[in-house]
Amino acid sequence: MTGSVDNAAAEPFLAAIAGQTVPGLMERNATEYGDRPALTGAPDAEGHTSTLTWGELREHAAEFSEGLVALGLEPGDRMLTMMSSRPEHWIADYGAQHARAIPCTAYDTLSTEQIGYVAAHSAAPIVVLEGRHEIERWQPVLADLPELRHVIVVEEADCVVVGEAAHGKQFLPFSAVVAIGRERLADNRSLFEQRWRQIRPQDPVGMMYTSGTTGDPKGVVLTHLNVLYEAEAVNAIHPIDDFPNALAYLPLAHIAERELSLYGSVVKIAHVHLCPDPRQVVGALGRVRPESLFGVPRIWEKLVAGVQGLVKAADPAQREAFEKAHALAVEAFDLAAAGKQVPEELARAVAEADRTVLAPARSLLGLDRLTRATSGAAPISVETLRFLNGLGIPLMELWGMSETSGAATVCTPVANRAGTVGPPIPGIEVKLADDGEVFVRGPILLAGYLQPDGSVQSPLDDEGWLATGDVGTLDEDGFLTVTDRKKELIITSGGKNIPPTLIESHLTAHPAIGFAAAIGDRRPYVTALIVLDPDVYPGDAGHSPEARAAVDQAVATANAKLARPEQVKKYTIIPGPWTPDTGEVTPKLSLRRRVITDRYADVIDEMYVQTES
Repeated sequence: MTGSVDNAAAEPFLAAIAGQTVPGLMERNATEYGDRPALTGAPDAEGHTSTLTWGELREHAAEFSEGLVALGLEPGDRMLTMMSSRPEHWIADYGAQHARAIPCTAYDTLSTEQIGYVAAHSAAPIVVLEGRHEIERWQPVLADLPELRHVIVVEEADCVVVGEAAHGKQFLPFSAVVAIGRERLADNRSLFEQRWRQIRPQDPVGMMYTSGTTGDPKGVVLTHLNVLYEAEAVNAIHPIDDFPNALAYLPLAHIAERELSLYGSVVKIAHVHLCPDPRQVVGALGRVRPESLFGVPRIWEKLVAGVQGLVKAADPAQREAFEKAHALAVEAFDLAAAGKQVPEELARAVAEADRTVLAPARSLLGLDRLTRATSGAAPISVETLRFLNGLGIPLMELWGMSETSGAATVCTPVANRAGTVGPPIPGIEVKLADDGEVFVRGPILLAGYLQPDGSVQSPLDDEGWLATGDVGTLDEDGFLTVTDRKKELIITSGGKNIPPTLIESHLTAHPAIGFAAAIGDRRPYVTALIVLDPDVYPGDAGHSPEARAAVDQAVATANAKLARPEQVKKYTIIPGPWTPDTGEVTPKLSLRRRVITDRYADVIDEMYVQTES
């Protein structure tokens, strides 16, 4: 194996977080910054929002925590939550942490069968559900969950579940649990304070279930040390000031949202604004004006498509001014990304173009304060990176997973190479096996996977390395490029090893394409299944000449950037949409390749029938 080793780099960050836990930092925030805003809910129908200060948020978490203890939640117990991004979700998670339990958010898109699996595997005695929609999907499996005793429901009108429908479980309103806790705090607050003070940095802070793309989901258990180290290390290489605005739009079942808005927000004393519907992110930016923003590639691609649409609709003079300013900024970005000096004359021209054209454009988008912009969860096209950096949005790619508490490698303004996911964050070691598999070691690695008996088993080898299952390359400066999942490489009948995600990222860079699945394992050439973006072609199954022409263009553009064996020779447009509910994608919108190849086997065979007959 080859790679980098930098154990000493971890020491300053370990020292900075020594003895710290998330509840400990929440106490600091409530004591020293109690009047500062912490959490703002989504606007209601009239556009009004409500905000909790850090003092109020901690008090609500304390009340809910004591209510959970009164219901019998013990240290080490798991508590499952299924609800959208609303203040009660944050309160529930922080409350379970203070009770020394292990909170876990389940994706609210899980099927009843998937709910049954994670509920049984976690053996959670308490679950917190939003309302009727969640209850209906849980009820069919309640009888098979003997460990589950209490179901807490946020929407009180949906909480009246009794008799046979309750399957022996007690259904309680969220507010009732809070009221129980409030009474306990009034009677003896010291018990609450003593309880959370027993938490150690090495204790669990939460658990996430993996998407299960290659098998049953795994319960990833992270510690306070894991998530606080991640926050400190990332901030050291790409700093933002304390008290930032943050936009939370991904589900809390996603490691990025947990790390950034649940844990990192406590470290930075942030003001988190909730956006339950990811489709409303672009509109929410103007209201929040965040200093940092993480996005999956599709979010950034949508932003690019929106900007390009505005430019196209602008009058000729405005369009020309933007295109000239943008071209100058892209030229400077390309030079810097290649490690070359930006000429002084070009730098001055870019500064002037930014002042007069690009900065006003960013302000219109609500991105005028943005200094940390990152993309992860899937490869993003270099074109998207270049376009946004040319707009003055410093978009950088990162790589990580639930098991690494978020980012393990990340590009930064001073260490950026488009097309890579950057070098390791400080104190993290990365190396490659002979077959290219990426191995990681360092303080961000999970405590282990939850086992059916309640124990936590570490997947690390004797030297502390985690085999990630991702395949990549490392350049001479330690920048990682992830090419694919180890189990998902296409090996054509001609023996060519091809990463499907490379092909798919080029295809989905086109706004017409919502999802693309590259096919070709044990086949003579690569084909693709295409699903149109419903926002661009609503209700169009690919029958219109406009949609077909757009996909033709997308495939041609992608092929121009791919090696000959990687190029898409044929494609089929599949009626969409693909969602977690339909089964083709996970809640994180990763492709379920086994489901896709099984479900569309006849369609796939048809694309090869003439060649193979």
